[in-house]
Amino acid sequence: MSQTAALESRLREYMKANSLKNTQQRQAILETFLEAEEHLALDELLERVQERRAGIGYATVYRTMKMFTEAGVAQERRFGDGQARYELAELGDDHHDHLICETCGHIFEFEDEEIERRQAEVAAAFGLRIRRHRLDLWGECLNPDSCSRRESAQGADGAA
Repeated sequence: MSQTAALESRLREYMKANSLKNTQQRQAILETFLEAEEHLALDELLERVQERRAGIGYATVYRTMKMFTEAGVAQERRFGDGQARYELAELGDDHHDHLICETCGHIFEFEDEEIERRQAEVAAAFGLRIRRHRLDLWGECLNPDSCSRRESAQGADGAA
């Protein structure tokens, strides 16, 4: 089963268990969210949802993302920019870490077996076994003047 299908199934089970209906608005938000390839803030998701279905408001997107998070379909992340961002929930042993550029704001997802192994070793040295963790690393562009993501971000909001 694909990740998308598994998350949709998880949501259906949650909604059934909580006597919630799958409205057209929720479906539009779900489809938009599942298609996203990056970490979305609520206002970014709202803009995309409104392209698909005009008339959906911020409060509806906010409440729906809260429900998706409770259902285990979305994960809320905070990367120090003052707003919550959402990504697809991880399934099973799926795991990734984040590298956030403080210059352009881009969030890179990565997996590194050596980092995972070292974290387990450090935990074991303290007599622990890792059950879950989150690793966010912050950096900056090595060549900010030629960073295409920074140029895109500046063009989108008109600021540096």
